Amino acid sequence: AFKLALAHPKRYAAAASLSGALDVVALLPTLDKAERKEWQAIFGNLKKLAGSDNDLDYLARHLVKSRARRPRLFQCCGTEDFLYDQNVSFRDLLKSLRVRLTYEDGPGEHEWAYWDHMIQRVLAWLPLELPTP
Repeated sequence: AFKLALAHPKRYAAAASLSGALDVVALLPTLDKAERKEWQAIFGNLKKLAGSDNDLDYLARHLVKSRARRPRLFQCCGTEDFLYDQNVSFRDLLKSLRVRLTYEDGPGEHEWAYWDHMIQRVLAWLPLELPTP
């Protein structure tokens, strides 16, 4: 969701990330042979991943430089999630770029129990406008 909102801010007013893999470039060294093959099918040449439209760091910096309207973003991650550190790093990047972000973390792993709880927070935050009767 963040990838689409950052790459196409005119199309998306808001996006949420629940325990997202927000730095795929940092995950590259951790991949085994089978995972690398799968990622190549998804992303193409992995040597060109950094600085591409699949690199959220790049997309966030590009959005700020473009001065385009910035989508509202909601990000959350459980403190026991294996992706927690990269979520904190991405939060800090957005903060340094002055991108508006609602961020929450707390106890939880990379599992449905955490996401079931947090999706309710996302829905309450989501800037939906109901049609006037």
